[in-house]
Amino acid sequence: MKIDEKLLQEIIHFHESKKLKFILNIDEKSFPLSNVKITNSSTPLSKPNVRGGVYFSDTSVFKIVGTTDDHSLLPLLSKSMLGPNSQFQELEIVSKIPQNNHIRNVSIYTNLTSSKQASSHLELSMNIVGIR
Repeated sequence: MKIDEKLLQEIIHFHESKKLKFILNIDEKSFPLSNVKITNSSTPLSKPNVRGGVYFSDTSVFKIVGTTDDHSLLPLLSKSMLGPNSQFQELEIVSKIPQNNHIRNVSIYTNLTSSKQASSHLELSMNIVGIR
C-alpha cells in the first residue's frame, strides 16, 4: 500500500485547524487517540532499503504519535511490534475529513514503533505505511 501524500497533507491541514478525531482499531477493538501529531522526518538512511530483510524503510517517513487513556490496549501491543514478532502487525487509525462538500472516511495504516506507559495514559509512536 502506498502513501497518498496529497491526502495525508489534507489530513494534517484539517487536523491543525480543526483537531480531527482519531480512532485506533486493533483486534476488532477501538481506542480513541488524543494529542495526535503527524510529522514527516528523515531516517538515518542515505537510500531506500529493506531493513534486516524484514521491512522497507525510505529516507524519510511520515510518523503519527497519539495517546490513549485506555490501558486495556496494552496486552494487544506485543502482537503489533517488531521484535517479539518477525513482522509488524498493521494498525488502522480512522478519521473523517471534510472534502468536496461531504465527509470522507479515511484510514491511516501504521506500524507501531514504540510505546510509553504512564499511570494516566499510553503514548504510541507509529510509522505511516499507507492511507485510504
